[in-house]
Amino acid sequence: MAGEKLFKDEATEEKGERARMASFVGAMAIADLVKTTLGPKGMDKILQSTGRGHSVTVTNDGATILKSLHIDNPAAKVLIDISKVQDDEVGDGTTSVVVLAGELLREAEKLVGSKIHPMTIISGYRMAAECARRALLDRVKDNKDDAEKFRSDLMRIAMTTLSSKILSQDKEHFAKLAVDAVMKLKGSTNLESIQIIKKAGGSLKDSFLDEGFILDKKIGLGQPKRIENANILVANTAMDTDKVKIYGARVRVDSMAKVAQIEGAEKEKMREKVQKIIGHGINCFVNRQLIYNFPEELFADAGILAIEHADFDGIERLALVTGGEIASTFDNPESVKLGHCKLIEEIMIGEDKLIHFSGVEMGQACTIVLRGASFHVLDEAERSLHDALCVLSQTVNDSRVLLGGGWPEMVMAKAVDELARKTPGKKSHAIEAFSRALVAIPTTIADNAGLDSAELVAQLRAEHHKEDSNAGIDVITGSLGDMSELGISEAFKVKQAVLLSATEAAEMILRVDEIITCAPRRREDRM
Repeated sequence: MAGEKLFKDEATEEKGERARMASFVGAMAIADLVKTTLGPKGMDKILQSTGRGHSVTVTNDGATILKSLHIDNPAAKVLIDISKVQDDEVGDGTTSVVVLAGELLREAEKLVGSKIHPMTIISGYRMAAECARRALLDRVKDNKDDAEKFRSDLMRIAMTTLSSKILSQDKEHFAKLAVDAVMKLKGSTNLESIQIIKKAGGSLKDSFLDEGFILDKKIGLGQPKRIENANILVANTAMDTDKVKIYGARVRVDSMAKVAQIEGAEKEKMREKVQKIIGHGINCFVNRQLIYNFPEELFADAGILAIEHADFDGIERLALVTGGEIASTFDNPESVKLGHCKLIEEIMIGEDKLIHFSGVEMGQACTIVLRGASFHVLDEAERSLHDALCVLSQTVNDSRVLLGGGWPEMVMAKAVDELARKTPGKKSHAIEAFSRALVAIPTTIADNAGLDSAELVAQLRAEHHKEDSNAGIDVITGSLGDMSELGISEAFKVKQAVLLSATEAAEMILRVDEIITCAPRRREDRM
């Protein structure tokens, strides 16, 4: 056959059925992998890297799990991608996206098996997704105008997000932390100004939210321990003694006295620089680089608090929070914006001393200090909290809220089912399949809780055939419950993103009919 040698030796191609099989299988395997982390009773995974240090991560955040996998299967990569995007875009629902896409493909595989063309399936899925979105839009609640209600909505969303994470034990405590922090942002989705500091020790319950800004540094020796009404200069400049910075400069001296003169000159240069800095009328100087003993001594004499080696994130954030700018030259003091805050003092958290800036210019900033038994717990707590913060900051902008616990999926499934009955032709099979895939999410939630999912989902479907039902799965009692009474809510934005990304990803994988793996370019040819 002449067609055989189209590709070079190591390239392979898979056509038609086999290619589709490979992509379906890969995508479903990924979906099954994260499936068990879904819902309040979802389990965690331990990820151990084989690199050096064998670092161990314990997590149940879908995106984190998938990010760490190295996978060959092209279709699986698409799923990993959507979960990443979901993580960046809305922060939560990373597991649901993958599970839903996996289920859509599982249904599609059956349809392809019964001789329905992939394009037909895709157009059916498209119709179904649009219909499902409209069904959700009809049932959203929006309490933006009523501050009290809106806050309780936010609390509920935070608690729902956290209940599937490690923080579920103290979810009320953390939900309150997250809501307070996000309310301080006043509607911006910039999570930079919420700083999270992790300190091992204590228990998760000891975590707290602090109004001001906390720098993870100690105060230098012989310097004032607390300053009121501070003017802060945030700088990024070298405060080590200015060596003769001409590389390869050879200085010939004819006596030791000359060396002393050179050193004296260097000291003078430094003193001038410090005078310039003091001339800004400040009483706190934060530098990103190190400060030698000599300038530090000068600062201490002037009664200025000098902090060295503040990490870069810390510096940027500090400048943002205190309303100052980062300066690197000090020749014209009038053009430099200083930062201000009411009080700088040293506080203790656990073993460590930290510097606490309170009463800062931007009311938006705050610091969340997490305590916990071990670093793994802290890392996972930070990830969970970050999810909650993302979702909340999105909800503050788009205040539409849905109930949770498998309720939105059932509402969508019901609407999609009705659409399938009205649609003539082969598309109706695809639309029906879409509704089956949606039901897979409540099914999985129930499965993970060890409940009889078939029984529960059937009851749930019956409940939803009555008008305006609020029924969802209550994993705690193991039966159906009224979601609005239990206070299980989700953000509309998250659900919509899950629905659309999953459909698009499934569509993309369905369109594949051939997988070509290219051989890497050989290196030897050049020789």
